[in-house]
Amino acid sequence: QVQFVESGGGLAQPGGSLRLSCSHSGLTSRHFAIGWFRQAPGKEREAVSSISTTDGSTYYATVVKGRFTISRDIAKNTVFLQMDSLKPDDTAVYYCAAKTTFAYSDYGDPRGYDYWGRGTQVTVSS
Repeated sequence: QVQFVESGGGLAQPGGSLRLSCSHSGLTSRHFAIGWFRQAPGKEREAVSSISTTDGSTYYATVVKGRFTISRDIAKNTVFLQMDSLKPDDTAVYYCAAKTTFAYSDYGDPRGYDYWGRGTQVTVSS
């Protein structure tokens, strides 16, 4: 079985930082990357970042590039998302999931992912 559990969300002020964790279990060679997505009320699910499970290559959405950093601790079965210089527009529920198919070649396309976690709430407000 495959399971993802997000944690680390909370309340931050604009310009502040949070670090999200995605603990995972049951990954196989068929899981090509682990991605972070976010969804705000009334908005579509949006890709944030992803990291390859094989070579560690990374993807970042333009709106977070330079502010967020994705990393992976293989020994701890955990993927992190370090979020710096937070903005109110970063407020959303953040999810992690595994990319399970290359039928959708875009690493930012949620249709290529499965085994979504339950999400962790991030709120950026003064």
